[in-house]
Amino acid sequence: MIKHIRATALLWLAVVAALPLYAQQQKEYTLGSLWSKVEENYPGVGAKMSAIDAAKYNQRAVKGNMLPQVNAQAQNTYGTYEGSAGAFFPQPGFFNVSGSVPLDGSSTAANTFGSAIVNWELFSFGKLRKQNEAAGALYDKSVSDKDAYILNLKKILSERYITLLYNSAKLDWTEKNAERLDDIRKITSGLSASGLRPAADSLLASSSYVQAMGEHDKWNGLKNASFIQLLELYGNDTVDYSASTRRFSNPAEIGLNKVNTINPSHPILDALDKQSEYYTLSGEAQKRSSLPSINLLGGYAYRGTGVNPNGMVSGAWKDGFSNTTNNFLAGIGITWNLTSLHTKRMKGEQLFKEAESTKLLHSQYQQAMQAELSASQAKIKQQYEQLQKTKLAVQQSQDAYNMYLARYKSGLITLSELLQIRILLEQAENAHIEASRDYWVLLAYEAELTADFDFLFNNL
Repeated sequence: MIKHIRATALLWLAVVAALPLYAQQQKEYTLGSLWSKVEENYPGVGAKMSAIDAAKYNQRAVKGNMLPQVNAQAQNTYGTYEGSAGAFFPQPGFFNVSGSVPLDGSSTAANTFGSAIVNWELFSFGKLRKQNEAAGALYDKSVSDKDAYILNLKKILSERYITLLYNSAKLDWTEKNAERLDDIRKITSGLSASGLRPAADSLLASSSYVQAMGEHDKWNGLKNASFIQLLELYGNDTVDYSASTRRFSNPAEIGLNKVNTINPSHPILDALDKQSEYYTLSGEAQKRSSLPSINLLGGYAYRGTGVNPNGMVSGAWKDGFSNTTNNFLAGIGITWNLTSLHTKRMKGEQLFKEAESTKLLHSQYQQAMQAELSASQAKIKQQYEQLQKTKLAVQQSQDAYNMYLARYKSGLITLSELLQIRILLEQAENAHIEASRDYWVLLAYEAELTADFDFLFNNL
């Protein structure tokens, strides 16, 4: 008895442990469950994220132009030293130390030189500030471009998923047609063998069945091709879309409270806004760059030479670190590239026109999208009504076909009459599949216009 109780307890524990696994296996996948995988692994999304990072680094680099610029150099040379006395701060490159004409010694001397120069642009009439703002606008635009790409990728995923479901429905449709024709072929073959039907009926039934099998092969290839295209986005080796095939032909009722206006912050419109802002700020930066800039200068230089103060010259390399001098400078200067006044102004006007063009393009897009949304919603409502009617037509055609098939078995109608009834059923089923595909495609288009794929992802 105790052993029996233990066995029963272990059995119940096994059942309880298996229930979550069974529930997981029975989970019905939706289009939305695919999207999380696509967004995480698709390379195109990673490319857009890298573009955002690049824009962020560019923003930091532009901001760094507002900091003091420091140049340093160190040299050790060997050469002649003729020239006049004095100290100066050369640009990076070859450097020869020279002084007064020596009295005695070698004709060449070793030299050592090191310097550091600081150049800080104190005032530039807002040029650096506008450049920094333009870099920020470019970063914002890269974020908007990513959002617009994500939206378009959602539509591509939806379209490929709908195409897969459509081709799968067509494959099932041709399979049903082939099964019906196979049943007719078998019935006709039996009736012909018993002499109740002519042999020609058997050939006609067989021919119709072979044609249906050829159509089945065609849609099998199309279904496999659409499956491969979907996996290109999804990344895995397989996708469980069996639950979606039922929802494809029997969609949920359309929500009544739907957005009927285009959101001004739609990713496509937002990207155009950010692009226009970037052009405007870049144009202002260009015009301001034609103005002068005020710089604070500072520097320090160290040099050593083989020429000593009394005029004796040494050609030894180690003496190039002797007779050292130290110099510094500090000051303020103004620089103005007068030749750029016209070119910078023209470049700024060009960018302003680009900004104006983008603003007009934004208005055009918003107006067209609003019209498309209104038209799409009107078509969706009527498309759903068509779906309900085609669904009813399929059921009625199926019932009628079963009745005529029974009459054919009883010899009350001919084979040609039964085949005509079968064609009507086939047409009704095909019309329902086409209406289902058109309905979901309209929903995908509406989701892109409203930037809201929740209904589509949760109901397909």
